[in-house]
Amino acid sequence: MRRINPKRVLVGEPLDTARLGETLLPKRLALPIFCSDPLSSVAYATEEILLILALGGVALLHLAWYAAAAIAFLLVVVVASYRQTCHAYPGGGGAYVVSSENLGQGAALTAASALLVDYVLTVAVSVVSGVDAITSAVPALSDHEVALSVAFVVLLTVMNLRGVRESGRIFAIPTYGFIAVIYLMFVVAAVRIAGGATLRAESADLPITAVGTFTGLGVVLLALRAFASGCTALTGVEAISNGVPAFRKPKSRNAANTLAAMGALSVTMFLGITTLAMVYQVHVAADPTELGLPPGTPMSTALAQIGRTTFGDWHVLFYLLQAATAGVLILAANTAFNGFPMLASILARDRYAPRQLFNRGDRLVYSNGIVLLALTAIALIVAFDAQLTRLIQLYIIGVFVSFTLSQTGMVRHWRRALASPATPRQQRIHIHRRLAINAVGAALTALVLVVVLVTKFTHGAWLVVIAMPLLFLGMKAVRRHYDRVSAQVAVAADARPRKPARHHVLVLVSAVHAPTLKALGYAQGLHPDTLTAVTVAADEGEAHRLREAWAQHDPGVPLKILHSPYREVIGPVLAHIQELAAAEGTDMLSVVIPEYVVGHWWEQPLHNQNALRLKARLLFTPGVAVIDVPYLLASARPSQASRHTP
Repeated sequence: MRRINPKRVLVGEPLDTARLGETLLPKRLALPIFCSDPLSSVAYATEEILLILALGGVALLHLAWYAAAAIAFLLVVVVASYRQTCHAYPGGGGAYVVSSENLGQGAALTAASALLVDYVLTVAVSVVSGVDAITSAVPALSDHEVALSVAFVVLLTVMNLRGVRESGRIFAIPTYGFIAVIYLMFVVAAVRIAGGATLRAESADLPITAVGTFTGLGVVLLALRAFASGCTALTGVEAISNGVPAFRKPKSRNAANTLAAMGALSVTMFLGITTLAMVYQVHVAADPTELGLPPGTPMSTALAQIGRTTFGDWHVLFYLLQAATAGVLILAANTAFNGFPMLASILARDRYAPRQLFNRGDRLVYSNGIVLLALTAIALIVAFDAQLTRLIQLYIIGVFVSFTLSQTGMVRHWRRALASPATPRQQRIHIHRRLAINAVGAALTALVLVVVLVTKFTHGAWLVVIAMPLLFLGMKAVRRHYDRVSAQVAVAADARPRKPARHHVLVLVSAVHAPTLKALGYAQGLHPDTLTAVTVAADEGEAHRLREAWAQHDPGVPLKILHSPYREVIGPVLAHIQELAAAEGTDMLSVVIPEYVVGHWWEQPLHNQNALRLKARLLFTPGVAVIDVPYLLASARPSQASRHTP
């Protein structure tokens, strides 16, 4: 009977590298894969604006109109700017590659650290937001938010490990479903309002207690803080520019068109939700007591209140809205699951991240990057107890750092093109237009970055300000390490392999049994200058029994017994190896270690412990090579039935 491989059940069969082209995405699948984050952000961006303005009481809620209009304009500018990036850099990499080529490695690593932090926060915030939508519909689950959030991250990880194209087909359903139900809600609301219906949210009559008196400069600062919180609607916009290579040809045009479609959908949905929130007089607060509710009362999200008010007695449509919202919010993390591994692979290619992040897994995805992202996001969710109001304060700092650096780099890119005499005259008009778009984008995102830093720093954003420099320094340290290793292992152009003048081989034995004889046979096949078997005996009786067994089998190899009055194994072997190397002056000394190979995980701690410890010590001994000779125990050998299974 063939043994079931759990990895194959979860992830699927390996894909040939030649099939990489089959994983390229059409626009209809690229939209849910790369744009689920910015599309889903509209589900909570309006609520974040209202939460901040609620600090000033009902009188300041009208400022939501101005904040939403400014955010919509900024979103249009950023989308237009990143469309230029898709065309100019079809190789992907987004802000990191743009900054690297135009602003230098310092700016590139700053952009990379900002994006990596943003991707981790995208997973945490998106999943927790989705769980909030679920608990708004089913309040009984509100005590299990951490467990639910972790479970959804694990589910997303498994789906992404199965491959981009396969996960895209599944993720397309909730993304397009969310878009459809949002526009259906707009149509129903318009029809009911046009018909004379008076629609008010369930929280419209709840009082909002202001935390203080806001006048003059205080109102301006509160409005700026609300604007900064609402800018979460822009998260994920850069993902398409990072993943241009994943599109079908023509890659740049398809990526830019997908980005334009995302921008149109995001702007209209965000403005529509904000309009309904203001018309329905939706009230929200981080603490239920601010609305006069008992402490611990489950609170519905702003979108849930809008949906319940719009659909009225059509409860099926309300629950459909909540299900679609939860689905797209959770799947919004998929944007990060595509962006993070791809960026990490580019960093690994440039030797700023561990080499393992560059390798594709069985399903032609960057599996190590996917797993690393999932583990980091889970740690963040657990650390912040799956509280959206706490996590959201860490958000969007990295977004606007990368926005600003990317657009500034594009300005430098276009200026170089204009300065080049090789640029045709007919292209210069288009370049001037693109330069203007990117310059406006850079200026606006830089201004918003300052606003975000000032308004969010004391509310938790300082953690991101610390995390980004640490990542920056970490990447620099990785590069220095790889550079040192390259220098140490480099050889001259005329260098050739050098055969050791003498080769000594030691075979470590503990008893005369099948693994020992196999190791001795292997060592004899090396044809060394000298071959010796070495064992460690704790007492004379043990040594005598081993001598008798050795003489009986006569393996043709001299046996040296190292006595150990203190019953230590590793120390005497190491001392003998170092003594031999010093006395013989040999170029190479090989230590052959027979090892059991077991078939069950629980058997592993029961064997090979001395071998593992000895190998770890010998790795740091100059001129010594360690050779494992495996011996498969019965549990590790395939059964007769499985051998003949086709």
